[in-house]
Parts: sequence; structure tokens; C-alpha cells
Amino acid sequence: MSQQPLRPPAAPRAELAPFLTPSLMTVVTGARRRALRDGDRQIDTAHLLHALIESDPEVAAAFEGGRRARVLGYLVQRSIGYGLRWQRSVEESGAGRRLPAVRATEVRDG
Repeated sequence: MSQQPLRPPAAPRAELAPFLTPSLMTVVTGARRRALRDGDRQIDTAHLLHALIESDPEVAAAFEGGRRARVLGYLVQRSIGYGLRWQRSVEESGAGRRLPAVRATEVRDG
């Protein structure tokens, strides 16, 4: 499967601009930068959460400084990213279809 070249990040939609505060614009810009740097085609929850953790002064204060918040943001992004990759690999392999489903009528009272 050949990979398509990454497109440059798009600017926020014009209709969303009035709703984005400067701090939210910082988060979106940071998430977009992370997605591009990581070679991802789109911004996902992991990129947004990482950028939010790093840019929010209250989070930095809760973790006694920016360095711990940065590490936490990195770990959160990686955890979500690995989970998403695992989920895609299971779906693409077809293994997800072979997993047994538990129906409400099959659940036994303990």
C-alpha cells in the first residue's frame, strides 16, 4: 500500500474562527503541528489533548511546572496513538469479527 504525501495543514474554517479564543487557537495550532510532525494525516484526540495539556497554565500549575505537564501530554498522546493503531490493525486483520459477542441472555447471575 503506497502512502500518499501529506497535505499541508489547513487553516481553521472561517465559520469556526469567531468561536476560537486565542488559547483555543493555540491548542489547535499545536495539535496541527504535532500531527504534521508525526506524519499523521489528520489531527486526532491525542494531538488535541497533548496540546491542551501543554498550553493550559492551570495544568502546568497542577503538576508543579511545565516540564511534568509536557511529559504527561507526551504520554497521553502516545497512549492514545498506540491504542488507535492497535484498533486499526485488529480491524484490518479481520480479527475483530472473530471475537465472540456476549449477549444479554448469555450473562449468568453469579
